Amino acid sequence: MTAPTPAPLGVDEIVAQERKLTLRRFTHDDAWALGSLLVEMAHLRDAPVAIDIRRGTQQLFHCALEGSSADNDAWIDRKRRVVERYGESSFLVGARHRAKGTTFEDSSRLDPDLYAAHGGSFPITIEGVGVVGTVTVSGLPQAEDHAMVVEALERFISAHRGGH
Repeated sequence: MTAPTPAPLGVDEIVAQERKLTLRRFTHDDAWALGSLLVEMAHLRDAPVAIDIRRGTQQLFHCALEGSSADNDAWIDRKRRVVERYGESSFLVGARHRAKGTTFEDSSRLDPDLYAAHGGSFPITIEGVGVVGTVTVSGLPQAEDHAMVVEALERFISAHRGGH
């Protein structure tokens, strides 16, 4: 079962997603639960993705599903660095550049071998604290990578509302 192709998102819609998807806390067990949810979603959709969750520089969860490759891990690193640098989702950073009529690659002056403002990496934000980590998916078209992470965070937050 594949997920429907997400509708194109504008900058304001992505900003709204980021404001909405904040947590009260984020533990190692939470990383496992969120990562496991993403794996379950990917299996149901036959999505050939790699999944990575970090708090600061520590990798708390990583899974490479059938059909993914080492290239997906390289994409994860490039997208994650954008979130770490800008404190916003990699999709939002790319959308901001496109909205100005340019591209991240042309205007950021950052090495494209190290940074990619393509959808799929999302900040883990704790209320009252700020960005503490990243959750990243790679293996689908960028809008679908982004949508999968957003859906997982929505489901995770909904399921853990009592403790988060």
